[in-house]
Amino acid sequence: MRTLVGVAIALTVALAGVYAFSPRSVHPLAATHIPVDRMQLTSIARTAAGLVTAGELGNILVSTDEGATWQRANLSHNRQAAITRLVFADDKTGIALGHEGWILRTSDGGLNWTEVAFTETNGEPLMSAARLPSGDWIAVGAFGRTLRSGDDARTWEEFAIGEQEDWHLNNIAASKDKKTWLIVGEAGTLQRSTDGGREWAKVPAFYKGSLYGAVHLGDGHWVAYGMRGNVFHSVDGGANWSPSRMPAPISTYSHAIDRDGRLLLAGQGGIVLASTDGGASFNVARKGGRETLTDLIAFPDGKWLLASDGGLQNWAPTASAVPKKAS
Repeated sequence: MRTLVGVAIALTVALAGVYAFSPRSVHPLAATHIPVDRMQLTSIARTAAGLVTAGELGNILVSTDEGATWQRANLSHNRQAAITRLVFADDKTGIALGHEGWILRTSDGGLNWTEVAFTETNGEPLMSAARLPSGDWIAVGAFGRTLRSGDDARTWEEFAIGEQEDWHLNNIAASKDKKTWLIVGEAGTLQRSTDGGREWAKVPAFYKGSLYGAVHLGDGHWVAYGMRGNVFHSVDGGANWSPSRMPAPISTYSHAIDRDGRLLLAGQGGIVLASTDGGASFNVARKGGRETLTDLIAFPDGKWLLASDGGLQNWAPTASAVPKKAS
């Protein structure tokens, strides 16, 4: 009897071993869902790779199907510093700017990124950058920090622009012909160059609050936008500015031109403002929600993709429905 029991146990162990090491099919894991509808995202760009967005915890995401699905880009260094802005000089070459002086560079439209700068101590956030007609890059940020690169954004060094001050510098904008450039920031700061970014001069103050962005609309027409509904327009290349007529005292942080040629400004409370008169006046084109809109892209079919502190949203301007979260 004991012999039979021993044989049975040995046989069971042997069969278990055979089963444990035998080949068998395994059901594939479900694809990881990236919660773009709940992430804090600060910037969107269209490139040769598709759509690229970035924001919290150093995330850079790419969509090759017009925002229907998203995948994480490949980063040489995975840090948790927030990314503040994506800037592309063409459809392949661009940089991502962030906190701690973080700069990443891509040459394939945003699929792959290489870290080129990071400051662990005293690394104030960088807010905007541009490649000048000379080929040099400049980047600006908190407390008046300015950087320059002479090797297509691969290495960076400190330098001074115009009348250097400690105010935050929030945005760099260029005219369509790349001759006139503006840098806008805190305390109504506006630096202007009319020679492609070689020399800069401070425009006499016309506003005491923060300016977050600027856009050239053609000829001498510019719009600069900022805090609490303060938006200004210029018809002489940015030398002189007048207040625009605004429907609401909301701060605006980004802009786009839609398919009808309207200037759109996105900002607080999920609001998008629109102008059809060169920025002299605006009306409410979209309202609803409590999120702060940080960037937007207008598609040729009339729809918009909105980035916010509450995620990406798809929006059809003619629809009266509640905004639809991106997937």
